[in-house]
Amino acid sequence: VQLQASGGGLVQAGGFLRLSCAASGRTFSSYTMAWFRQAPGKEREFVAASRRNGGSTIYGDSVKGRFTVSRDKAKNTVYLQMNSLKPEDTAGYYCAAAYSETLSATRNPTVYNYWGQGTQVTVSS
Repeated sequence: VQLQASGGGLVQAGGFLRLSCAASGRTFSSYTMAWFRQAPGKEREFVAASRRNGGSTIYGDSVKGRFTVSRDKAKNTVYLQMNSLKPEDTAGYYCAAAYSETLSATRNPTVYNYWGQGTQVTVSS
């Protein structure tokens, strides 16, 4: 599986962006698709996930209620709609795919098998 993330940019606080992650391959539904982010000097942080085979969506505490993850099976693409952006949301955002993780491990970056190249989101105050 190859992942291509896009949609990052510079936005003012309170604004919005939508990130996209296009996946190659014909078994898109079999993968849990997630977004992580990493700011300079900080650890990689779980943002959101859409679990495989029609499973649930899960969010990190810092984005719950502001971000929405969704997937388009026809386009093999997962999206991250980010609303009410804050300066602390500034980071590189990475999409990832996992084919065998359990629900309890969905937030753990080590269970993901494939990673995209990242797209930068910068939120100005």
